[in-house]
Amino acid sequence: MYLDGIETTRDVKIPTNPLDRIIGQEHAILKVRSAIRQRRNLLLVGPPGIGKSMIAQALALNLPKPTQEIRVLHNPQNPERPLLEIVTRDKIEREIREQQVAGVLVSPKEVPSFVAEQLGFRCSSCGEISNANESICPKCGSNKYSRVVWNRRTSPFGDIITEVFEIGVRRPEAEVKTTKIRDDGTEAVLIYQNAGNGKIRVLDQSAIERIKKIKEKKQMKVLVPLERIPFVQATGASETELLGDVRHDPYGSHPEIGIPAYKRVIPGAIHEAHEGVLFIDELPQLEYLQNFILTAMQEKKFSIVGRNPHSAGAAVKVKDVPCDFIFVGACNIKDLGRILPPLRSRIIGNGYEILLETTMPDTEENRKKFVQFIAQEIEIDGRIPHADRGAIDEIIKEAKKRALEIDGVRNALTLRLRDMGGLIRLAGDLAKLEGSEFIERRHIRESIKDSKPIEHQIREKYGSVWMGMEKDNAVPLRSKGGGEGYV
Repeated sequence: MYLDGIETTRDVKIPTNPLDRIIGQEHAILKVRSAIRQRRNLLLVGPPGIGKSMIAQALALNLPKPTQEIRVLHNPQNPERPLLEIVTRDKIEREIREQQVAGVLVSPKEVPSFVAEQLGFRCSSCGEISNANESICPKCGSNKYSRVVWNRRTSPFGDIITEVFEIGVRRPEAEVKTTKIRDDGTEAVLIYQNAGNGKIRVLDQSAIERIKKIKEKKQMKVLVPLERIPFVQATGASETELLGDVRHDPYGSHPEIGIPAYKRVIPGAIHEAHEGVLFIDELPQLEYLQNFILTAMQEKKFSIVGRNPHSAGAAVKVKDVPCDFIFVGACNIKDLGRILPPLRSRIIGNGYEILLETTMPDTEENRKKFVQFIAQEIEIDGRIPHADRGAIDEIIKEAKKRALEIDGVRNALTLRLRDMGGLIRLAGDLAKLEGSEFIERRHIRESIKDSKPIEHQIREKYGSVWMGMEKDNAVPLRSKGGGEGYV
């Protein structure tokens, strides 16, 4: 009944909202929806492979787009104390319009052919003009961005060389610089830029000088760009990766040969997560760095300093860089005691601690959700065929079996979905190798046999893990009679 109207997973409609793609965690999703609306922090607790990172990503993708860009500016009075600037989307759009006033817009057919090729408009094989975002030429079907230097017709491995090793493959340029000779015999620079909407912007010498003057008015570096994904994963991050740093300059910011201090400032994950989500799996592994996360959560700003006391960057400091993020931490049940108590208190005081489910009841509705999960895994992978009804039914049976064997829950389906995803991919690879149109029941059964943990495989072959280790360490021993044995 749960397969009514479904011949293969191709018939399954996959939700567009990431939150609706998470199955079996309805209680957690209610809290997540509240966290999105109220900007609350989360601590997700449960074994590996049940969707902790997926929940954090779904939360981030449901947040509003970032509205601020974070910049550092040169400070003429004190270069080692760069200034901070928070810029809104409106201001950035005004700056872009100011720069776009310069230059002339033309079509790709009006520029030299090599320029159109490098910008991605012209196919290098047949010369057809098409959208720069399309890597495949609509006329001849070849890769527009490739200029193949290996002759595919004269070598039986030409397709392997050019496609696997990508010899001769390039990507479209954002701009192309060239020169032209003026009437007076002098040389002038021309810049061609992809202006979007199928147009190319041509900048002559005067336009280039005008843009240069606009940029020189403000010496600055963008730390956190406006257009960004509002999800930053900092699992296992080092101190500098988490909190930012200032690069060393062997010339000590010398005004002529050194690198200005503001150009050497590097944001940390806490800053890049501004207006978004900072996700840290295996949170206890960060140990003492949890203190800094707590400070960032409380203050919603954190200064960037050079963290190597022997570096010239140690003298540089950018004060109070914004880091207003939603914190999502995750850990296993056994590691709860290693989370810093004040950090847990901060999460509880402005958020939720959630114990995730490892199984869900084996109902008709939940079986439909599991079929959705199977279809999602196949679509995400993109390299394996869809599953037919027999394969779907076999996966459901295995999910029920694992719920009983691993979690001891009868009439339930497992939510240890990472392992189930691996099972689906293995079956898909088997089907692909056979040239089968779909993943079938026999592929699932074969993959169940092949996807056993290595410890299980060792026990099957040697009788025990200990015996396997003994065999692995065995060395040949030659006897006096010339025969060989092993110890």
